[in-house]
Amino acid sequence: METKTYEELVNEVHHLRLQLEDANDAINAIRTGQVDALVVHGKTGHQLYTLKTADQTYRLFIEKMTEGAVTLDQHAVILYSNSQFASMVQLPLSKVIGLSFYDFISPASKEHFTTLYNKGWKEDCKGEIALINKDKHIDFQLSFTSLELDEGVSLSIILTDLTEQKKTQRQLKQNNEQLEEINHALEVSNHDLQQFASVASHDLQEPLRKIQIYSKVLKEKHASDLPPLANTYLDKIITSSERMRVLIQDILSFSRLSQKDNRFECTNLTLLARELLKDFELLIEEKKATIVIDELPEIEVNPGQIRQVLQNILSNALKFSRTDVPPFIHIFGKRICDSAYDSATDIDGPFACIHITDNGIGFDEKYISNVFTLFKRLHTKDKYEGTGIGLAITKRIIEKHNGHILAHSTEGKGSDFIIVLPVKQQQVAN
Repeated sequence: METKTYEELVNEVHHLRLQLEDANDAINAIRTGQVDALVVHGKTGHQLYTLKTADQTYRLFIEKMTEGAVTLDQHAVILYSNSQFASMVQLPLSKVIGLSFYDFISPASKEHFTTLYNKGWKEDCKGEIALINKDKHIDFQLSFTSLELDEGVSLSIILTDLTEQKKTQRQLKQNNEQLEEINHALEVSNHDLQQFASVASHDLQEPLRKIQIYSKVLKEKHASDLPPLANTYLDKIITSSERMRVLIQDILSFSRLSQKDNRFECTNLTLLARELLKDFELLIEEKKATIVIDELPEIEVNPGQIRQVLQNILSNALKFSRTDVPPFIHIFGKRICDSAYDSATDIDGPFACIHITDNGIGFDEKYISNVFTLFKRLHTKDKYEGTGIGLAITKRIIEKHNGHILAHSTEGKGSDFIIVLPVKQQQVAN
């Protein structure tokens, strides 16, 4: 036996290493679809081995997938695997080929996999199983389909890692549970607040009524017996108790709006607005006000609540008027294409836009966020009466009608309240 020198052995190892690298490069080129044919030097010369174009496209597609892909035979042996699946099970690709797919399945999922595996030969199907990745069990969705190959029928499986999806689902479930708890707590709190507002308002009204009655009796029958300062204090008591009465009524009205009351009916807003003028007859005469009401759209509303909206805005327009100019209030409206304030006019549009403009004192629009906020006032109570609840009630009513309200104003020139409401309530998802 010829003994090789150390240098010859090194050269031989180097030559074998180069051959191995060439073989690996060729295998990788075949797997990724970079070649369609191989030329092999044999004893009889060079031989050409061609690869099907369809196989080349398929291999290229499968290898670039972010999902795992395997092909199994009738005994669940892996005939083909892409690199992604090998990464999923953390094994070299060369170790995966030829193994049974059952080797990678969690014991708890094997029975379910067998059911899916048997079904997959007959029809396309999907299912979830857990694969073993070292010590961890990871959930995957498996999509089964049978393939007709030259060697016969095989079963193709695409594997999608559900780790992030399951994590998201758990987070959503946890968030939903927390949301349900918060909603329940809010419902309980809201109910308690409604009960409190109702009871408190009723209980407060009785002693307040007595304060008003006895104060007025003192004023009417004994004013002459009281010193001037006492009469001044008595006037303040009567004025404050009246403000308190209005405040209690407004709080009660606001709390009742939290209750579900979706009784809508087709309403002629023009008639509703004109009937409302009777309530302001004395104030209109006193202020020498002019109120013009154009034809308004007929829409589905709760008449009582929308009456309160118009009443609140009209009341403010008359109250916050300029001393040197008689109040002029204009109410007009139209049907529009969509719910935007500046939407185009459409006589058959699904929304109605109502404007209530005045030439009153107005306000600086930097305070616009305060206008519809509960108990927020832009003017002191000693100059203008009010509780700061009226426009908050107005906004709540409009929202209960699936609409929205906006105010534009210029200080010293007047305001424009714009209300957008759906013509038919069923057009808006609740």
